[in-house]
Amino acid sequence: MVFNFGRGRATAHATAPGERIYAVGDIHGCYGQLQDLLGRIETHVQALPSARATHIILLGDLIDRGPDSAKVIGSLYRLQQETKKVIVLMGNHEELMLRALDGEPGMMRAWMRIGGDATLRSFGIEPPDRNEDPREAIEKIRRVIPSEWISWIRALPLTARSGDYLFCHAGVRPGVALKRQKRADLLWIRDEFLHDDVTRHEAVVVHGHSISTDVEMRPYRIGIDTGAYRTGVLTALYLEGEQREIITSEFGQGEDQAA
Repeated sequence: MVFNFGRGRATAHATAPGERIYAVGDIHGCYGQLQDLLGRIETHVQALPSARATHIILLGDLIDRGPDSAKVIGSLYRLQQETKKVIVLMGNHEELMLRALDGEPGMMRAWMRIGGDATLRSFGIEPPDRNEDPREAIEKIRRVIPSEWISWIRALPLTARSGDYLFCHAGVRPGVALKRQKRADLLWIRDEFLHDDVTRHEAVVVHGHSISTDVEMRPYRIGIDTGAYRTGVLTALYLEGEQREIITSEFGQGEDQAA
């Protein structure tokens, strides 16, 4: 499904000259939706004139909640080896997984609470119970998940930029310069960012992390997490010059879980 938000009509913001961007919201283990959306993006690209550069930017939260995190990680890992067009950003769920695997106290249990159990099951691993030694669980996980995948996730960047747009997972701290944003805010911020429609950031922030029924087009931010694991709808935002469009996948229906 493609929705037109001002194609051919001037907006106040633009991508870098000649750059075409497709930003994709939180996948959360929804492999079917991801493949469907990537196919729709390819069809969209083929209908357009050639561009100087085309990038697909995944806004993080590849894993957890949905059923196919292992497939999502594997497919995007391989895709990045094949093309420089794909940029994958870190999400808070990836960070929590890494902290759990690094043995931080309490992080394994915290990860399980927000959907890490679904990720482990996608790798054929039974999630640890409350009484299991986290060190045993970590050893089991490290034997199953390829080490190169873990290293790849660990190296994911926090942000990407094109012209007047900044791409990150959760958002930015209002009133703080973009170059001084803290990792914790880029990955985890919510209310302070979402409820501020006054502060003019140095760029329009394109983000996921916080689910909304429809794409949230605000003056200084665009939220594109439409809750794929819950609604079955995975969303991409197309940006080129001053043009904007929304492309969605509706492959199946996800679980009804809290954000």
